[in-house]
Amino acid sequence: MKPLYIFRHIDCEGPGYLAEVLGRKGISWHLVAIDEGAAVPHSIDGCSGLVFMGGPMSVNDDLPWIGQELALIRAAQAAGLPVLGHCLGGQLISNALGGTITANPVREIGWHPVRKSDTGTAEKWLAGLPREMTLFHWHGETFSIPVGAEVILENDTCAHQAFAIGNTLALQCHVEMQAPMVAEWAALYKDEIGQPSATIESAGDMTRGLDERIRAAQAVADTLYARWLALLTD
Repeated sequence: MKPLYIFRHIDCEGPGYLAEVLGRKGISWHLVAIDEGAAVPHSIDGCSGLVFMGGPMSVNDDLPWIGQELALIRAAQAAGLPVLGHCLGGQLISNALGGTITANPVREIGWHPVRKSDTGTAEKWLAGLPREMTLFHWHGETFSIPVGAEVILENDTCAHQAFAIGNTLALQCHVEMQAPMVAEWAALYKDEIGQPSATIESAGDMTRGLDERIRAAQAVADTLYARWLALLTD
């Protein structure tokens, strides 16, 4: 099988738990380190799927690689090649497929609940998972749902937490988290959590009971990743 292309946009937001899952399953992958100046591949011919990680930038920023990634996503969607996005990655997918990226009503940072949407697509992707789950978030923007896609996860403060269309899965929340990543982000982005609120956790709150939270979140990730990876072909 050809490797996955995993796009990293900042060094602290790599594939995380997804890399563990891929290692267990013996699936090869190639890191496209945008943060180190790596070029966006010109075509999808060399890979079995595309994965886009997060980052502090906006899809609406004037950065040369954004348009290149959007074009690659559109090519993959047209060819039925599996595409997966986390946070910024999910926003890239939305925008590539005709959606818009706007400010969410509130910033959502830390551990917050999400729930299954009442759609057939949600049942397909989330069968076997509980109605409500607590996952990690770090975003101030949100995506709209492209034509033909369906919401699969939502909550009261961000209506669009995930959507799917065909072989494409876009997530606003971060299911790739590992415990060290939570502490690292809390330190690196400390200016964003200086004034905790109902939707912004302090560093102490987001790291409290962390091992248990990570285990529960990775159980959700296991289901989502397994269903997405099952779409890969030779």
